[in-house]
Amino acid sequence: MTVLITGGAGYIGSLTARLIRASGRATVILDTLENGHRKAVGDAPFVQGDVADSSLVERICSEHGVDEVVHFAAYKAVGESMSNPEKYFNNNVIGSQKLFGALNNAGVERVVFSSTAAVYGTPSTVPVRETDPLHCESVYAETKLMIENTLRWYAQTTPMRHACLRYFNAAGASDDATLGEDWRFSQNLIPHVMKAVLGHSPVLQVFGNDFPTPDGTGVRDYIHVEDLARAHVAALDYLSAGNESITCNVGTGHGTSVLEIIAATERISGKKVPHEIVARRPGDPSQCYADAGLITEKFDWSPQRNLDDIISSAYAWHSSHPQGHDS
Repeated sequence: MTVLITGGAGYIGSLTARLIRASGRATVILDTLENGHRKAVGDAPFVQGDVADSSLVERICSEHGVDEVVHFAAYKAVGESMSNPEKYFNNNVIGSQKLFGALNNAGVERVVFSSTAAVYGTPSTVPVRETDPLHCESVYAETKLMIENTLRWYAQTTPMRHACLRYFNAAGASDDATLGEDWRFSQNLIPHVMKAVLGHSPVLQVFGNDFPTPDGTGVRDYIHVEDLARAHVAALDYLSAGNESITCNVGTGHGTSVLEIIAATERISGKKVPHEIVARRPGDPSQCYADAGLITEKFDWSPQRNLDDIISSAYAWHSSHPQGHDS
């Protein structure tokens, strides 16, 4: 089997691509390299291009014998999506729709899609279940939901089946510290914590300490990126076995606060994390973590790494790669 991995030169994409290859599948990676890194691909077959280029996608599928796809390629900055919605609708939604059309024309019937827990918005209860109401609070989240719905209709009208994976907070780096997240382009908490502890930024801003949580700071579900990569392989196996389309959360099932992240970083690094408490950001939920029961049941998957593994791997990666893959 050959897997086309769109966005496979990015943070999660590159780690997942490596694990998919290790599982015995052939791969081909398609990435614009706008936010990805050629070095992260290694020696895997690689094509620089856009998922919206239908003729290119069909040619790749034909030349490489593609029979399944993992679709990561997307813009993902929430703030930018609100200031430039056209960019996000054009790239994420229209690009994905052109991709699925080309895949259907090429006879590809299995798609694993990188979605997001952001489709739930601010949850009314935790843990968050797949059956909970969807309430997108950003253009970014809305684009992911629109892609989910596009796949749902393809499943009803064509032979194409899908697994939509709603990630919670991907974090950490590869176990060998060769692949990780570039803090220059990340809006995620842990890269910013690492930037502060390693002295590459003056102070970490903690947005609010008056939430109704045990220590007053926001609580999120942090999942190690290696566990997340395993979930994609499990999703490919699930679809390859002939199972029906599915949408499921990918998380650990428990939350960690900002101050707990800082404390773990200080303990593991032996250094202080300079930080200051500032006002809450509008719309930030007090806590959000997954009910991961469905993916455990259907994929026989569960997280194997804990918070210390996340922090240790992130610290090793950022220490040795302060400029990301350009280091």
